[in-house]
Amino acid sequence: MSRPPLHILKFEPILKEKIWGGTKLKNLLNKQSDSSSVGESWEISDVEGDYSVVKEGQLSGKTLHELLIAYKEELIGDNNFKRFGTKFPLLIKFIDAKENLSVQLHPDDEIAKRKHNSLGKTEMWYIVQADTDANIIVGFNQEVNQKLYQKHVDQKSIKDILNYEIVKKGDSFFIYAGLIHAIGKGVLLAEIQQTSDITYRVYDWDRKDDQGAYRELHHQNALEAIDFKNEENFRVEYDQDNDGVTNLATCPHFITNTIHIDSDVMISHEDIHSFVVYICVEGEAIIKNLEDTTAITCGETILVPACIKTIKVLSKGTRLLQTYI
Repeated sequence: MSRPPLHILKFEPILKEKIWGGTKLKNLLNKQSDSSSVGESWEISDVEGDYSVVKEGQLSGKTLHELLIAYKEELIGDNNFKRFGTKFPLLIKFIDAKENLSVQLHPDDEIAKRKHNSLGKTEMWYIVQADTDANIIVGFNQEVNQKLYQKHVDQKSIKDILNYEIVKKGDSFFIYAGLIHAIGKGVLLAEIQQTSDITYRVYDWDRKDDQGAYRELHHQNALEAIDFKNEENFRVEYDQDNDGVTNLATCPHFITNTIHIDSDVMISHEDIHSFVVYICVEGEAIIKNLEDTTAITCGETILVPACIKTIKVLSKGTRLLQTYI
């Protein structure tokens, strides 16, 4: 049986209610929900039980997982298929923090493989919108060793040794595995991460869920995975007014650029040899490839298969995050 040709893919968002979620995903990014506590919109997911479903086109209704099995290298690229097989290696989200997220960290590939048979979780954030004086937590505000850390965990005073960063639209942060962090209330961001849903919580602001229970903390796992190095390389320094393509992150797990477009441009993927994800964080655009035409507005995400080597972007003003491996 012949298969439909791969086209530019847009997926149905997978919305997640969270104790800390709000209404910005609905009100600012046009996600369809009646809930007042939507914390996450999973835009592209190959997490078991949360497979993204194609929203439109000839492949409408197919899951990302089904496409990976059917199209293999055509979808993700030769090297990615050799490395990951029929597992899409990135998870793309929007996150709305009406309240503080838990203070947490994630394991690296070695720990995640050994303990959870999973990829680790290195991620990056791009701030889409932030309330006045909204902040995130990244790293510590002083030199911290295991003894000092454990003391503050035991005394529930860990918030006193954390580093708080005021954020605004356009700020970007690289959150490597092992780095302690939290998204603060009032922040709406795009998150690019390895395909992993493993989080080690170390502090949850002493709050209870709607059943009156405290959420589980993961101190033993966190202690094995935490990185105490007080490196200040988490904030991405770049010229936010720069037109064209600007690199935000380059690591073994993904490369992410920001692209500002205010006219019609051709973008070549000839030298990328990977699928390419585009996340619209400002404005709107039309993405074309041959007869394939897809509209994208702020808050939407598309996946361009590896077999598509050139796209044309038509816009009078948009900012896209471009991600590939």
